[in-house]
Amino acid sequence: MDIASRPSEAPENPFTADAAPPPHAPQVIRREDYQAPAWLVPEVALDFALGLDATHVTSRLSVRRNPQGNGSGTLRLNGDGIAPIAVRVDEQAVNDWRLDGPDLLLPLPGEAHEVEIETQLNPATNSQLMGLYASHGMLCTQCEAEGFRRITFFPDRPDVLSTYRVRMSGDKAAFPILLSNGNCEATGGGPNGAHWAEWHDPWPKPCYLFALVAGDLVANHDTFVTRSGRQVDLNIWVRKGDEERTHHAMDSLKRSMKWDEEAYGREYDLDLFNIVAVSDFNMGAMENKGLNVFNTRYVLADPETATDADYDAIEGVIGHEYFHNWSGNRVTCRDWFQLSLKEGFTVLRDQMFSADMGSPAVKRIEDVRVLRAAQFPEDSGPLAHPIRPDSYQEISNFYTATIYNKGAEVIRMMRTMAGPERFRAGTDLYFDRHDGEAATCEDFVRAIEDGAGLDLQQFRLWYSQSGTPQVTATTEHAGDTLTLRLTQVVPSTPNHDGGGQPEKQPMPIPLKLALFDRETGRHHGEQLVVLDQAEQSFTFTGFAQPPVLSINRGFSAPVAIDFERPAEDLVFLAAHDDDAFARYEAMQSLVMRHLIAAVSGNLQEQARAEERAAIGQALRSILLDPALDDLMRGELMILPAEGYLAEQFLVADPSAIHAEREALKAWLGTELRADLQALHDRVSAVPYSRDAAARGARKLKTQALTYLAAGVPDEARKRAIAQYRAADNMTDRQGALMVLAGLDGPERGEALADFHGRYAGNALVIDKWFSLQAGSLHPQVLEHAKALAAHPDFTMNNPNRVRALYMALAVNPQAFHAASGEGYRIIGDLIRRLDPINPQTAARFVPSLGRWRRIEPARAALMRAELERIAAEPSLSRDVLEQVTKSLG
Repeated sequence: MDIASRPSEAPENPFTADAAPPPHAPQVIRREDYQAPAWLVPEVALDFALGLDATHVTSRLSVRRNPQGNGSGTLRLNGDGIAPIAVRVDEQAVNDWRLDGPDLLLPLPGEAHEVEIETQLNPATNSQLMGLYASHGMLCTQCEAEGFRRITFFPDRPDVLSTYRVRMSGDKAAFPILLSNGNCEATGGGPNGAHWAEWHDPWPKPCYLFALVAGDLVANHDTFVTRSGRQVDLNIWVRKGDEERTHHAMDSLKRSMKWDEEAYGREYDLDLFNIVAVSDFNMGAMENKGLNVFNTRYVLADPETATDADYDAIEGVIGHEYFHNWSGNRVTCRDWFQLSLKEGFTVLRDQMFSADMGSPAVKRIEDVRVLRAAQFPEDSGPLAHPIRPDSYQEISNFYTATIYNKGAEVIRMMRTMAGPERFRAGTDLYFDRHDGEAATCEDFVRAIEDGAGLDLQQFRLWYSQSGTPQVTATTEHAGDTLTLRLTQVVPSTPNHDGGGQPEKQPMPIPLKLALFDRETGRHHGEQLVVLDQAEQSFTFTGFAQPPVLSINRGFSAPVAIDFERPAEDLVFLAAHDDDAFARYEAMQSLVMRHLIAAVSGNLQEQARAEERAAIGQALRSILLDPALDDLMRGELMILPAEGYLAEQFLVADPSAIHAEREALKAWLGTELRADLQALHDRVSAVPYSRDAAARGARKLKTQALTYLAAGVPDEARKRAIAQYRAADNMTDRQGALMVLAGLDGPERGEALADFHGRYAGNALVIDKWFSLQAGSLHPQVLEHAKALAAHPDFTMNNPNRVRALYMALAVNPQAFHAASGEGYRIIGDLIRRLDPINPQTAARFVPSLGRWRRIEPARAALMRAELERIAAEPSLSRDVLEQVTKSLG
């Protein structure tokens, strides 16, 4: 059949099409062009005849015309890399269908029909890991954002909600476990060693939440009783031999279920909750209704193979995907421009959960550090976008720190302004109003507005404006009154696809603050002010002497604060502030102002010595403060990251930043040597456990070694190899190996060889072995990275292994920004090699090169040249092409 010669009708898409793009440019999709679906699919039945090399899929769609649609008599079903074997309508074979590019178009008279389509897949060759693919003999799916169309033809958009019935059959020896969404309703045997299972999910869902897993798996089984008395069966499915490393994940799941009932009133709604751990996975995890599919790194843990950070990450990701059951599944997003509706809200929920399970203060600092490292650069670069974007070319590129992390901060600000109880009233109203619907960000804001009694009209600008607001603060004291003057500027952002924002309006910025008495070291209570104008003044009375201002306490707003104040005020706050984040911020600011001046060449030797002395005094007070717990002490010891320092310059010199930061670290390591050694001795005596005190002790071991390695490398080498040899847990072993990997000497080779031999065959731990070397401070790190790329354990087909080596290199400033440009070439070559295999993973590496405008001219030219080499490739994926085009534009 010569279907290619047939004329094409106008597409029935969520968004109307722009004018035809140039041959090498994908179509731009715009939020303002949203159209309701012409056809709905209330019920879906899927039949899978499973095989690694050949899986046959029969889909039966009950379709009906949407009264809110455009009245099209043609049903458009999206496809990607698949072809129909047979098409039937109302049980009759039809031939009047045609393909429009990858999509199947089917003319349908009347109001309702049953459409049946057969397709054939080869999961073993699906290296994109989207749709149905094979992983170590197992079959599994990933459908968010547009993977379902790689399984069968379907209106693949989040506002088409359907109930699913799924039947799977296959060889029982190869696939003894057959899983899908919802509840299992029937199982049975078949001929020639086959068996089958039937699943039903009673809750309507978009196709991106569909999931299927088939393989030789074992489960850690448990139960949870909901607050209404229902028993839910819980299973975490893994490959044989891994089940003993799932106990922390199971405990995290049960804590998540209990917390969501208590904090948000949300109860689980099925009889069964399954988690499956998969080795080959592009993301961290996926919240498919009742069948969460996880990257193994966020499931498997025991003290021998997982660090404390790994344990925390597992707890957070388990919580995140479980919380999606309501904030993402029961209420989903109308279209992908509303992605932050589910992701930003759910990130906030998982952050609050993790804070309640551990140290709220430490968790807040960790979250802000991630935001500053990943999202602030995004906000100031060529890929800047609002948390509700206006346009995209490839939706996979919008799974960003802006959508997730800034989205969470925006919702957190609503909670700060409303207070916990009124915010809860708003979220209850949101769930009540939109349960079972595909909603928008506006629906969420309106529910918080109505439920919490807030006026959020101006606040909506946070959804439409990109960029990190810059707030400048000045104070003036006269009589007994302090006047605080605040100004805000939201920087302009680039114009791509007509979506730039050269001029911004002032946004409401809630700032928590306190005013400390210098003599008593106390304040009279925390206050909340909201800066909602370009310039605003606030007055505070009752201060005979100028107080010390603590501002943006708890990081109440995701902004950059410019507040010039004497070093002694920062030393005071670093020692006395009772807000943990503000204390951390004072220490960071003290270091930042010194390093910025040093890198800029504006620091005389006497000033350098005085400022170093102030930093040393503040750090010593942290090391010796008996009131501090060790988890917080460890946070306060961490110097600002080089990437965050680079953000303070319009054009940054990575070499100068690295040199000055390392010089300060070396000075501190030498100056505080005795204190650091005493600290390391103290915490080394703490036995392993998972309680906060022991975790804090382990954190301090690594921090102390880091400073000593910079200032007294021989002492650090001796201590690190002793710690490595004595370690009875991965946190201590990895911390010691990290330090040794950056130092020369026989101990380095000994520890690296031992680590590899000890954990050979354990993929997750060998990932650490790659990352520690590629991310090290060793002067030969680039040569080490190139050698690791040729190592027998390296593969381009596993996203975890690719990220372990190359992302560690891309975020290692001294290696990536090597003056020779070798770091840029390595990442550029990777992108070109990886794009044909796994474009989604390849695209994640482009932003590191896209920062070229903010780097000094010589390196900027080298970075741009790599982007141009990538752009010249003849068959780039949409994922990479969009990122490269915007980065060069």
